[in-house]
Amino acid sequence: MAMQTVITKDRGYNAFLEYLLHAGMKKILVVCGNSCSRLDIGLFLEEQIRQGKIDAVHFKDFAPNPDYTSVVKGIEAFHTNNCDSILAIGGGSAMDVAKCIKLYATMPEGSDYIHEHVVPNTIPFVAVPTTAGTGSEATRFAVVYYKGEKQSVTDMSSIPQAVLFDESVLESLPLYHRKSTMMDAFCHAVESFWSVNSTDESKAFARSAIRLILENSDSYLSNSPTGNKKMLEAANLAGKAINISQTTAGHAMCYKLTSLYGIAHGHAASLCVSALWPYMIAHKKDCADSRGTVYLSQMFEELAASMGEQSPETAAEKFKNFVESLALEKPSVRNKDDFEILMKSVNPVRLKNNPVRLDADAIDTIYHHILEA
Repeated sequence: MAMQTVITKDRGYNAFLEYLLHAGMKKILVVCGNSCSRLDIGLFLEEQIRQGKIDAVHFKDFAPNPDYTSVVKGIEAFHTNNCDSILAIGGGSAMDVAKCIKLYATMPEGSDYIHEHVVPNTIPFVAVPTTAGTGSEATRFAVVYYKGEKQSVTDMSSIPQAVLFDESVLESLPLYHRKSTMMDAFCHAVESFWSVNSTDESKAFARSAIRLILENSDSYLSNSPTGNKKMLEAANLAGKAINISQTTAGHAMCYKLTSLYGIAHGHAASLCVSALWPYMIAHKKDCADSRGTVYLSQMFEELAASMGEQSPETAAEKFKNFVESLALEKPSVRNKDDFEILMKSVNPVRLKNNPVRLDADAIDTIYHHILEA
C-alpha cells in the first residue's frame, strides 16, 4: 500500500482543499456525526460548497456502534447522489462506516456485502479523526454489527489515502474522554511493540508514538493546540503500528471490563496493560514468540528504553504510575461471578498475538490484579 498522506493545518485548510481537488474528489460523500456542523472543518466544507468549489452530501445515519444496515444506507446514498469519493470526519464509528462503504461501494447493489469477496477499488478516501486515540484512520480494521453480532471487516484497501490532523477538533473533548483516548493510543503502541507479529517497522511506529505521548501528555491534557496536534500524530503512529502487528491480551481482556463496569475503552485497556506488563516480565519462561526467550528479553529491554527507563520492571512501573496519575481507577467488583464473566469473554484469537502464553489460571490471576487493590 502507498504511504498515507498527512495534511496539517499549517496553512489553515488550504492544503486540505488543494488535496481534495487534486485527488479529483468532485462529489464527496461526507460520513460524519451531527457535531460536524459545529466544527471548524465542517463550517469550512459548508463554505466551499456554497462557493461551488466542491460538491458534497452528508451521511449521518449511523449509531455509535454502527449496524450493517447503516452501511447499506451509506452505499445507497453514495450511488443515489453519484458520489465519486468519501470523506470521514469523526471517531471510530464514522471511520468504520466510511471504511465499509469504501470497500462495498463497487460491489453489485443488493449484495450481502459482508460475505462478498473484497476487490480493492480506487475510490478516493480521506479521513479527519476527531479523537486522538483509536488511530482508526491508519488501520485496515473496521467493526460493524451484522444481525446483532459484532463483525470485524479487514482489508488494506480500506485505509484512507490521506488524513488531516486538525487539532481544533479536540478542543471540546471532556477531560475523561481525553484521558481514555490517550491511553487507548498508549496501549496500542505498547501492545504492538510486544506483539508476536511485530516487525522493525511496527516497532519504530510504536516507539515514536510512546515518545510523543510521554512528551506531550501534559500539554494535551491541558488542551493546548500543540499538545492536541502531537496526540493526533501519536494516535496515528500507534494505529500504523497495530495495523502491522495487531493488539494482544491487553485488548482481548479489556472489552468486557468496558461493558461490565461502564468505563471507557482506553480506561479499561490501560488497567489491563498495567497488570499484564509485570506479569509477562515475570513469566518470560512461558514465551509464545517464535523468536524465542532471548528475543523476548531483548524486546522488553527495548520497550523499557522507549519508555526512557533502564529496566523492564521500572518501565512497567512507570506505565502503572502514569495510569494512576490520571485517576483512572479500578472499578469495584460486584461479586465473585464477575471474574467468571470476564474469563469467558476473552477472545482466544487475540491471545495468539501475545508474547507470553496465558492459560485460564494466568488470565484469572491478571484479572484479580486488575480489579483488586
